[in-house]
Amino acid sequence: MPPQRLKVACAGLGRMGKRHALHFLNRTPRAELVAASSPDDAEIQWARQHLEPFGVRLYKDYDEMIKQEGLQAVVIASVTTVHAEQAIKAIDANLHVLCEKPLSTSVEVSQSVVDAAKKKPNLKVMCGFSRRFDASYRDAHDKMDGGRIGRPSIFRSQTCDMLDPTGFFVAYAEFSGGIFVDCSIHDIDLALWFFGQDSQVKSVVASGITAVQPELRKHQDRDNAVGIVEFYGGQIAYLFASRMMAAGQDDATEIIGTEGKLQVNAQPMSNLVNIYEAGGVRREIPPHYYGRFENAFVTEANEFTACCLDDGKLPMKLTGAVQAVKIGCALQEALVTGKKIWFDEVGRRSEKALL
Repeated sequence: MPPQRLKVACAGLGRMGKRHALHFLNRTPRAELVAASSPDDAEIQWARQHLEPFGVRLYKDYDEMIKQEGLQAVVIASVTTVHAEQAIKAIDANLHVLCEKPLSTSVEVSQSVVDAAKKKPNLKVMCGFSRRFDASYRDAHDKMDGGRIGRPSIFRSQTCDMLDPTGFFVAYAEFSGGIFVDCSIHDIDLALWFFGQDSQVKSVVASGITAVQPELRKHQDRDNAVGIVEFYGGQIAYLFASRMMAAGQDDATEIIGTEGKLQVNAQPMSNLVNIYEAGGVRREIPPHYYGRFENAFVTEANEFTACCLDDGKLPMKLTGAVQAVKIGCALQEALVTGKKIWFDEVGRRSEKALL
C-alpha cells in the first residue's frame, strides 16, 4: 500500500495563500493538496494556471469546499476578518486546521476558536506562527533551554517591513487590527515562547508615529511603533514594528539573560555574498518576510501534516494564540490612547497599578 497522504484544502489565495498552496502541493511529501477556494476572480484565475492542472479542485465558496469528499485538513490564509469563522466551520466539519496568524483581531473571537477546538480533541488545530519553525530561532531556544544565558529576563524583537509606497498597508489597516496585532504579533508570540507559554502579562505601554503614511491614522494605526510588555515573572519584552524600511525586511531578536544573551538575525542578509564596490562593502537583505522565513513556512507545513497523520503533539498551544492577540490588542489600545494598561495576576484588566 502507498503511504497515507493528508488531503488538504487551502482557503484564500492572496500572497500568503498562494505560498501555502504551493508548499502543500510541491514541498510537503506527506500531504496532497486537493482543493482551494477564493471569492476573488483574479485569485481563481491564478489557481487555474498553477493548481488546477495538478488535480486541485477550485471553489469560489469556502462552505462548499469543506464539504469535498475525503478532505482531512484546511489551511486558512484568507483575510484576517474571516480566520475565526472559517476555522470554526472547519472544526465543526471534523477537519484539522492550520490557520494563519492571528486567529482574529479580537480576544473574544480568538477564544471562540479555542472553545470549538476543545470540543474536538481528536483534531489538530494550530495557529501558524512561522518563526517557531525557523531553524535559527529554534537553535536560540535550544541554547536558552540548555542554560547558556542563565535566566532570560529581557526580550527585544522587531518586525520591520520594507516600505511599500503603493498604499497597501493603508488599505490593509482597515481590517488588520493594527500594527501590533498584525505585525508585532510574531514578536509577541516569540516572547511567550522564550519566557514561557503561560507567562502572565502585568502591563503594556506603547507609542507610535506616522512617519511616511499619515493616512494610517484614520484606521487608528501607525507605520512605526514601540511597545513594552512587562510580565509577572519579572521579565520585560521590548517590541519595535515598522513599515518603512528602505533596504528590505529587517526582523531581529535579542534574548538577554542573567549570564549572557542570544541574537537572531542581528545583521540581516539574503545570503553569504558581500558586494565590494567603489563606495564600500555591502550585503543585500530579503525584500519581504517570505524571503527570510520561506523555509520556516515549509517546515510548518510538513510538521503540521505529520502531527495530523501520526496523531502527534502540536509544537504550540492554541491558547497561546489568544494570549498573543490579547497582548497585541492591549498594545494597540495603549498606542491610540497613550495610557498604560494593567492586568492582574490571572489576566484580568486592572484600572490601576498593582504595587
